[in-house]
Amino acid sequence: MNIKITGTGSYIPEIIQDNSKFLEREFYDNEGNKIDTPNHEIIEKFQKITGIRERRYAKEELNNSDIAYLAAKKAIENSNIDPETIDYIIFAHNFGNPSNNTEQLDVFPSLSVRVKNLLKIKNPKCVAYDILFGCPGWLEGMIQAYGFIKAGMAKKCLVIGADTLSRVVDVNDRDSMIFADGAGATIIEKSNEKGGVLSHNTASYTDDEVFYLFYGKSYNPNSEQKTKYIKMRGRKVYEFALTNVPAAMKECLDMADTDISEIKKILIHQANAKMDDAIVKRLYKLFNQEAPEKVMPLTVDRFGNSSVATVPTMFDLIVKNKLDDHSIKKGDKIIFASVGAGMHINAMVYQY
Repeated sequence: MNIKITGTGSYIPEIIQDNSKFLEREFYDNEGNKIDTPNHEIIEKFQKITGIRERRYAKEELNNSDIAYLAAKKAIENSNIDPETIDYIIFAHNFGNPSNNTEQLDVFPSLSVRVKNLLKIKNPKCVAYDILFGCPGWLEGMIQAYGFIKAGMAKKCLVIGADTLSRVVDVNDRDSMIFADGAGATIIEKSNEKGGVLSHNTASYTDDEVFYLFYGKSYNPNSEQKTKYIKMRGRKVYEFALTNVPAAMKECLDMADTDISEIKKILIHQANAKMDDAIVKRLYKLFNQEAPEKVMPLTVDRFGNSSVATVPTMFDLIVKNKLDDHSIKKGDKIIFASVGAGMHINAMVYQY
């Protein structure tokens, strides 16, 4: 029995926020001191490091569960399945349905049941639940779905990754320029076709790493300090990722008995172009090889970091020939990989 992705969908928000929109911002450091460096210099340095020139924000009237539904609907249509036959809906997110008009996060009832409601699925045996797993959430949902199917607990699963990070950023924090909104979804099911999931690997590092990403107050000492925002110890995250992600990916390849030379694409969480490039180079170095050109697609430059949505969105665009000149053909072996708050790392070797 093989277990394969049979449908993909994504929602890329319409609002484009390019770097010029940050020229009038007041930025503060984590000590509450106003940063005197001119904003155009801050932005120029930011773009050089992250590769981000613009990002996407959802329209105010759309909740996170709404954009998740839009991506899920496309995935179901793409797979050509009856939605009533879905056994599990697994929705990975990190902040529920945050609103621009309230300080509270809305996670009750769960976002997965709201998506099921919007999809008009009546079958009570279609079980819907959310997972909070940092940016690797969608991939962890895929690993769970794979486990359910392999164990005979399910035949078809819908896995969604969606976040609206633009609504949980501190506008006075330079890191606010990194984050974005988006949604991606996949249908995974039993298949008679060759390939599918070949191996998977997950790890949680929870010593000092547990607060490398966290929820904290604004850096602006004059702001309302009851409200909390996504915060990041960027240098720590960068060092952690470069140290641990390549090794986790290599372990996953070893589990699949697959050499790095067989891999056609590496779809890695789009957090930072410089970091992702360094991770891939270190992975190939573990095999005493050079990374081939175009093995690592990039979307962070135009979409920003949309957390759990980056990898499924990228996969959807590539298989539909909508991402530059990247393509994945039948039989190609690829790697999915992610790293994020927890700190969690996961990877999957997959044959298309």
